[in-house]
Amino acid sequence: MPQFIEKTYTAQDGLSLYYRDYGKTSSAKTPILCLSGLTRNSMDFHRVAQRLSIERRVLCPDYRGRGHSDYDLNPYNYIPSTYLNDLRHLLTLCGVHQVIIIGTSLGGLIAMAMALAIPSSIKGVVLNDIGPEIATTGRERILKYIGTDSAPTSWDAAVDELKSLFPNLSLTTDEEWLEATQATYRLDDAGVLHPNWDIKLVKPLLHDAALPDLWPIFHALDHVPVLGIRGALSDLLMPETFERMGTTHPEFTSVVIPNSGHVPSLWEPESEAAIDTFIHAL
Repeated sequence: MPQFIEKTYTAQDGLSLYYRDYGKTSSAKTPILCLSGLTRNSMDFHRVAQRLSIERRVLCPDYRGRGHSDYDLNPYNYIPSTYLNDLRHLLTLCGVHQVIIIGTSLGGLIAMAMALAIPSSIKGVVLNDIGPEIATTGRERILKYIGTDSAPTSWDAAVDELKSLFPNLSLTTDEEWLEATQATYRLDDAGVLHPNWDIKLVKPLLHDAALPDLWPIFHALDHVPVLGIRGALSDLLMPETFERMGTTHPEFTSVVIPNSGHVPSLWEPESEAAIDTFIHAL
């Protein structure tokens, strides 16, 4: 299977930002940009990127404050407009003018923002368990844990903690749970485990509790095909929102992943089949 090259670039404000570059830059097919969830990073997309990079280039960035990217000294820079600016720099650096986006949770919201700000850069979008309405229960659950610096005493303890936080993930084997856990926690220089994100990124979310109307932003995607993926047990993307997305978008394909909450791993057979069919049709 294709592997990746680890790269960094410098953001406009001087932060060093990390990304994984899979596949051949010479591929004639439209590259894929994988955008992770709020606290997540490029490791989440490793299986997906390996599979898709057989035929095309796949870029998987770590947002500032996540994974291998620098943390921002000003936590109020952890907002979509900053991420959008960082991604513009990444695409320019990579010489990429148009992409297919696979956006998980926050990544899907950023995809919508890109469609509004730079519409010609997008050929199609996969929205993984995210839409223009975010259920209060799911949002409150997320805000509660992302600002906490838990310190599991071992990888086994970290796996147990992840299972308690996300009991409805579609992961089934010990190997899958460990892989997801290793993308969630990091070892510091003293050998102590911590969340693999800057816990201060919760600050702007607490400061601005009211969400704007996201439906107009979602409809910035009306000019491109969209694949919506929803976990059947999701507490963030409600069935009625998902249904409305399908009835109001002119070219919307949908799939529901059984026995999965927020978010589907995209390793599920149903996710893989839907993504492959969607991308090959573009």
